[in-house]
Amino acid sequence: MVDYTEGSGKQYHTGVGPGDIGKYVILPGDPKRCERIAAHFDNPKLVADVREYVTYTGTLDGVKVSVTSTGIGGPSAAIAIEELSKSGADTFLRVGTCGGMQEDVCGGDIVIATGAVRMEGTSREYAPIEYPAVANTDVLFAMIEGAKELNAKYHVGVVQCKDSFFGQHEPEVMPVSYQLENKWEAWLRMGCLASEMESAALFIAGGFLRVRVGSVLLVVANQERAKKGLPNAQAHDTELAISTAVEAIRLLIKQDK
Repeated sequence: MVDYTEGSGKQYHTGVGPGDIGKYVILPGDPKRCERIAAHFDNPKLVADVREYVTYTGTLDGVKVSVTSTGIGGPSAAIAIEELSKSGADTFLRVGTCGGMQEDVCGGDIVIATGAVRMEGTSREYAPIEYPAVANTDVLFAMIEGAKELNAKYHVGVVQCKDSFFGQHEPEVMPVSYQLENKWEAWLRMGCLASEMESAALFIAGGFLRVRVGSVLLVVANQERAKKGLPNAQAHDTELAISTAVEAIRLLIKQDK
């Protein structure tokens, strides 16, 4: 592959290199969440700020850890995990937002993904569609334990990933409405918990790279509850999902030792 950094020693898109990041990395989508997440670390320092990728590194329980934003969607998330793994990271915890799908998945809850429906394009450039997008069990169980420790209301199961936010929320206006609406109904019948945009790409890319990946997501609201006229509270504060990921990293650090 061509070295587009012209020998800088840093990754082209994220701007990080060996020594800049820890083994454990939290991956929010929004760059503006990075400083807030880094506040959970000891002695956090900004190490890179390129495009949508903002990276802070500090320590937890004496171990180097980092946070890097991925932007929105699978393509930028896959670039992040590729470049971070090349720089020494091997454990990734996505912290993001999602929309609830089942009636009991309400705004303010968190969802911990066991796997993801690959209704997006990025993962198809890694693996055939028959290959499942699943979370790493070490990270998955650590997130569940973290959620229990925080007394969070959480759900564990499959999430749906897509490339079009508006294809989810306004499928009826899209030229392929017949496909979007029919598949949405299929995911509901299969018990899919929530919809988001990055986990499938991260799970598949992580499997290829032989790194550990998990996802914990704040439920912003639930459009299925809204359709049925049920109470549909909105939540936008991701602190509970962030704290769950931080607790999970502490558990993983202990286990890995």
